[in-house]
Amino acid sequence: MQHSWQDFASAEPELAAFGEQRLKKGPAYLATVRPDGLPRVHPVTPIIAEGHLFLFMEPTSPKGHDLQRGSGYALHCSVSNNSGGEGEFRLMGHAALTDDLALRQLATTYGYRPKAHYVLFELNVEGAFSTIYPDDGAPVRKNWQVRAT
Repeated sequence: MQHSWQDFASAEPELAAFGEQRLKKGPAYLATVRPDGLPRVHPVTPIIAEGHLFLFMEPTSPKGHDLQRGSGYALHCSVSNNSGGEGEFRLMGHAALTDDLALRQLATTYGYRPKAHYVLFELNVEGAFSTIYPDDGAPVRKNWQVRAT
């Protein structure tokens, strides 16, 4: 079963709002699994638009090939310092390549201008995690995962 960003945001609005704020702060880091089982990590620009989570990339991108092959992904926000900055946010799930022109148009209206030949992926959200590091206490963690039905 696929779960969109909107499904996640409906289930956990506070965590989703925190995640959206963190992912918009700068490049995020996408981890996929190579065919030989080793990890692959690349900086990316995630786009959250009207209940969807998108990534544009080169059609020859190794990470795109991993996603098309069915590799799961992890997406982690950048952090501003060694103390965790404004907090950490991470997603995990699977992605689907889409050639839907309406979705492509939607994704381009949110500030990122891809090259015409870039391909578009929509990321499904199967789990989300955050950690905030207060100055005067233990880290505060939140966790959400899709429950099997």
